[in-house]
Amino acid sequence: MKQRTVYTILIIICVVGFWVFENFYTPDTYSNPASTSSSKIDTELLPKSNTGAIIHHDYFMLSYSEPHEQAEWVAYELKREHLTNDDRRRPYFIEDPKVKTKSADWRNYRGSGYDRGHLCPAGDRRFSEYAYNETFYTSNIVPQDKAFNTGIWNRLEQQVRYWCKNYGSLYVVTGGILHNNLYEIGEEDVDVPEQFFKIIFRKDGKNTKVLAFLFPHRESQASLKRFLVSVDSLEKVSGLDFFHQMDESVQEKLEAKVNTAGWKF
Repeated sequence: MKQRTVYTILIIICVVGFWVFENFYTPDTYSNPASTSSSKIDTELLPKSNTGAIIHHDYFMLSYSEPHEQAEWVAYELKREHLTNDDRRRPYFIEDPKVKTKSADWRNYRGSGYDRGHLCPAGDRRFSEYAYNETFYTSNIVPQDKAFNTGIWNRLEQQVRYWCKNYGSLYVVTGGILHNNLYEIGEEDVDVPEQFFKIIFRKDGKNTKVLAFLFPHRESQASLKRFLVSVDSLEKVSGLDFFHQMDESVQEKLEAKVNTAGWKF
């Protein structure tokens, strides 16, 4: 009887321990504790958050979708001074301490056959250890087919760096197309997008130049130009409202059609 009581107490302690861990555990952080800065992107250039869970890190920001266990979009600025080849030690993927509902554990990806694909690329943040490490929060990753991740998606990331080098500061918004009934991986049911998008815009004097890309989630050797779409059509597919704080007349001009003028491929 005494032994049974001990076992019961131990089980209760374990259950309580797991509950406390699940509800009060705060993961480690890669952000600079001494930093007073945070990602500041002109709100006119940001899409509307469908979830209300907007997270600001020092070098990018995102809107987290708990039902899909990933960001519905990630936004960041890429400057010429960010373009370095500094060698950085690759850190571990960890949960984002700023996501109240907890971002998906990296173990969901283990054995899934999918890469942990970055939305804000680690290669765009080599200029600082903290900036680089921040991209390894699991709120910034999404399941990607390896051939896609290292193929055409990587080619677009390199093209964005080329444009930044030639034109100066760019603003990037990127993510997977999220909707119901997507294939899921891991114990937390991380959704696997069937398509990915990226919008790149830059200020050119008083004008704003915009390119929007929409890719099927598979490798392709086709030209990047083949995947250009209008912002209007991307909004219909994604359910996101881009440039929603801009004047209506400006929105119509930017979103209605594809315009590659001023972008060298």
